[in-house]
Amino acid sequence: MLEAIMFLLAYLLGSIPSGVWIGKLFYKTDVREHGSGNSGTTNTFRVLGKKAGIIVLVLDILKGTLAALLPMWLGSDVHPMVVGLFAVIGHVYPIFAKFKGGKAVATSAGIALGAQPIFLLCLAILWGAVLYTSSMVSLASIIAVIIGAVASLFLGDPLFALIVWVAMIIVIVRHKSNIGRIKNGTENKVPFGFKKNK
Repeated sequence: MLEAIMFLLAYLLGSIPSGVWIGKLFYKTDVREHGSGNSGTTNTFRVLGKKAGIIVLVLDILKGTLAALLPMWLGSDVHPMVVGLFAVIGHVYPIFAKFKGGKAVATSAGIALGAQPIFLLCLAILWGAVLYTSSMVSLASIIAVIIGAVASLFLGDPLFALIVWVAMIIVIVRHKSNIGRIKNGTENKVPFGFKKNK
């Protein structure tokens, strides 16, 4: 019963559509109706600006971290990453936003932060480096999750590695359209870095 409650709580945490709620509450704007149509952090930055984007980024990471910490708080032996995965599923298919959510990058980072903070820090540095050199959030996210999945195999925690690989697959599938645009040279770029939009 405790495990079922944790999984439900994690899913509900993940289902909180931060970008949608922040946009509607403070900007009277539904981010899903602008930009890429996505409700995640990147589109929030693009549509609502830096301040809103940072807030949504923090909230989306926090969703994953809180979910990963539930086993410790509730005295359960379930692996934090297993519980955190339900937050990722909630973020992608949120019950509070008609099951149309984001691409799971920030929330996946959040569960890694709760379970393996040093691991997440290393990936964050890699993500930032790729973002600066390419000016593409999508490319930075894809490379970071792929490298993270490979690196997870060397941490001596098979279950952690399994969940990271599942998260990687989810992130890549959610970035399918971005991958097509990257190949075609038409992917959106952020206004900084070596290859920023002019």
